Amino acid sequence: MSLHARAVRHALRMLGAVMIGVVLVLTVDRLYGHSTIAFAAAIVLLLIANAPMLRFNCPDCGKNAFFRGMFVVPWPNRICTRCGRDLSQTHSQNR
Repeated sequence: MSLHARAVRHALRMLGAVMIGVVLVLTVDRLYGHSTIAFAAAIVLLLIANAPMLRFNCPDCGKNAFFRGMFVVPWPNRICTRCGRDLSQTHSQNR
């Protein structure tokens, strides 16, 4: 599976994690009233779910697929912006 395909799957998982966080906060707010603990739990959930993002790096130059300059964006690059490698192609790897 290509780096870009794995990064897209991560982006979709993050969308699901955001939805779970929103539902968590809304449910707690509806049942128990406003709670900062629910917000804290949602933030921790998102931090843990987003940790794998740092592993989607270009095999040639090491630039992360989710970074555009110094900004992080929610959708990965198909072409590396530093070296121009096509991240959507599957390359053989010796593992």
